[in-house]
Amino acid sequence: MVPRSILLTGAGGFVGRHLQRALAEAFPEAALHAAEFDVTDAAAVAAAVRKTRPEACVHLAAVSAIGAARADPDHAWRVNLHGTLHLARALLGEARECRLVFASSAEIYGESFRAGRMLDEQAVPAPLNTYAATKAAADLALGAMAAEGLRVIRIRPFNHTGPGQSESFVVAAFARQIARIEAGLQTPVIRVGALDPARDFLDVRDVCAAYVAAIRREALLPPGTVLNLASGTPRRVGTVLDALLHLAGIAARVEADPARMRTNDIPLAGGDASRARMLLDWQPRIAWETTLADVLEDWRGRAKRERRGEG
Repeated sequence: MVPRSILLTGAGGFVGRHLQRALAEAFPEAALHAAEFDVTDAAAVAAAVRKTRPEACVHLAAVSAIGAARADPDHAWRVNLHGTLHLARALLGEARECRLVFASSAEIYGESFRAGRMLDEQAVPAPLNTYAATKAAADLALGAMAAEGLRVIRIRPFNHTGPGQSESFVVAAFARQIARIEAGLQTPVIRVGALDPARDFLDVRDVCAAYVAAIRREALLPPGTVLNLASGTPRRVGTVLDALLHLAGIAARVEADPARMRTNDIPLAGGDASRARMLLDWQPRIAWETTLADVLEDWRGRAKRERRGEG
């Protein structure tokens, strides 16, 4: 599929900024509409869809940090579930032929990870936090709407990171502290949550490549299709910190921070992305070492600006 008009929600967020570049490169002739409407406003969503008449839509807009969803669960439900429903209903009413690519999350598997194996799309959603619950509800609702004619693909990416990510996420949180230590902005102490859990990490640019492929190969993907995005290689969180410290060439004391700990943490969360490899011809292509180096370099730039008083 080569869409003439693409609607992107959440365009100003971490993933959205990377995806704007990927979409512009993949579909240079398409009109790319980086949505600025409030997804919790059903009338505004419908008006935007009516105006842009998208042939493809990628829905990223969300409360994406687990801590932020926990702090204001009502807002998380309004954005992640009801905002998604507003968009889906608007597409059914105003742009029925549009292909919707929904950014779900592997967090929805939750308790199912306790099986201790790489999960595929047949794993039962069993969310363990508010963010995951809101995403699971939206994911399941869209699956039901596929039977009503919604041309939706649900993509469930595992943890992804890269330059531009906020410190609400573990790799960026480590890199920020290391960069600030290098810049003399904090003492050589890294405050951490649990280091023993293993997570399946991806580069955000590989995730964006999958979203592009889902648009390009829409004829091969029946409405309601679910696809995991995963490396299949879980990494212990502590080894991620060790690798970043090694890249920076610094030594620092590591201290546990109770505020960064999660209740009901899962020891191992890994995914099987065989279906995405087959249907999208997708696999992670960016080396993990490159991802870490890029994240650290991004935070070094931010630390330098902070030191100069530029915020």
